Order: sequence, then C-alpha cells, then structure tokens
Amino acid sequence: MKPVQFGIIDLTQPLSVLTPPWPTYEPLQLKFFKRLAPNGANGQLLTTSNHVGTHLDGPLHFCTHGGDIASLALNGYLCGPGVVVDLSDIAEDYGLYSSADIEARVRVEVGDILIINTGYHRYAWDQPEADEVRYMIRHPGPTIEFARWCKQKKIKWIGVDAGSADHPMNTKIREWMPVEAKRADAFLKSKYRRGLDELFPPEDYQLMHVALFPIPIVHAENLGGDIDLVLNQRVTIGCFPWRFVGGESSICRIVAFVAPDEHRRLLLKKKRMGRTSYGDCVPA
Repeated sequence: MKPVQFGIIDLTQPLSVLTPPWPTYEPLQLKFFKRLAPNGANGQLLTTSNHVGTHLDGPLHFCTHGGDIASLALNGYLCGPGVVVDLSDIAEDYGLYSSADIEARVRVEVGDILIINTGYHRYAWDQPEADEVRYMIRHPGPTIEFARWCKQKKIKWIGVDAGSADHPMNTKIREWMPVEAKRADAFLKSKYRRGLDELFPPEDYQLMHVALFPIPIVHAENLGGDIDLVLNQRVTIGCFPWRFVGGESSICRIVAFVAPDEHRRLLLKKKRMGRTSYGDCVPA
C-alpha cells in the first residue's frame, strides 16, 4: 500500500509563561526541580489551568453530564474534513458575525469542522501588534442565530483565533469590565440598533458553551500559528489534546493537513510574509 503523503500547517499559538490565560484563570507557571548539574538531567514542574494558549474546551467544561476530553474520538471527531473561513475583512472591536458571513466566503458541509479566522490573532501575545485587552475583551463574536446554524449543520467542533468562541460581552467579562461593556453597548446600538441586553439576553448567556456543549459541539480557542496560510480553504483538520480522563478541557495542538503540492505552495507564500519571533507568519 502506497503511504499517504501530506503537508502540515500548524494552527497553534506558541505556549509560554508569557501566554495570558482566559481572564481570572490560573496562568502557566514553570520551574526546574532538577538540573543537569548536579542531577544529570533537566526536569521541570508545570502548573497551569486548562484555558491557556491554544486549548480545546470539552463538554464537561459547561455541562455536568458532559463527556471528558478523553471521550472525544480522534477518528471522525477531532480529526476530519473541515474549512477555514476568513472573517478578518469584517471583524472589528465588539463586532458580530453570523452564519451568512461564513457561507458567503466558504462552502460548509454537514458534519464539518469549522475554523474561524477573525483576524484577532494579530493581537495575541506572540504577535508584533500584541494587545491583551483587544484580544481578550474586544474580539467579535456571534449571537444565538449562529449557534442554531451550527446545530443545523451538525458542525463537529469549532476553532477560533480569539480568547473565546463567545462574544466577550456575553461572558462574565461584561460584569468584570463595565467601562468596556458601556463602550460595546454604544457601538452595537449605533451599528445594529440593538444593545447588549437585546443581543445577549440572559437565556442566551455564553451560548456557544451552554447551548452547544451538551450536543456535543465544542470549540477550541486561541488558534494562531500559520492560520493565515489556509484562509477560505477546505482542508483536513486535526486537534490533538491530551487523552485526559476527567479533563474538562485541555491544551492542544491543532493542524491543517494539505496535499504535498499545496504544502509547497503555502511555504512559498510564507516566505513572502513577515514572521513573528517564533517563526509564524504575521497577518497582512
């Protein structure tokens, strides 16, 4: 049997003690507990919450009877056909996106994995334009319409290049940062003629988590890496969390698998782009 050949595009953000967790979560902490001198080997102790860097939220994160990370099958769920959609041309601080915005740019098939590029990874900690407040507090997000569409399309899981798959003002951030909430409310009323209370009523609270995780349609957050190489393309997508029994979520690696010829083309494209200090392409 001829071996299957493919190239890999990394969609994962670098992970470091500098990586901010989702607000109020424990950050990643690292220390050496042994060193080459005098112990003959380096050993490190890692302390972290599950919501740091590129990570997969599991059903158990928001659903008491939901499965753990170990229950999510690699074959047919975490890995499979999908699409990467580029919404960076319409994304703006506190903005909204819809299923219509997705389908205007890519063909989404029933049972797909869906990766959303809002463009807000340009403000992630590893980027030249790093801005933690914009990245975590002002990124765009969807309303309940989008969650219903995900159910209709039987989306397997979603990935997004921002701090949350939910709009930040449909999370606890709305309470924690009232000045930001006031600005968001004014913007939304100006553009959409509806404010936070109308767009995100209590019954729709954290809709991407509460409404979808029991199905389970889960999501990964803080994607990045070379995501700008595969915009508006159908690819095979793989998510590789720990096989974490009892884990509500997990730090993970997410990649796109592409044909060898396409991989060579994308690497040539990358040579013409700016690079971060970690070797990933910089958004145009």
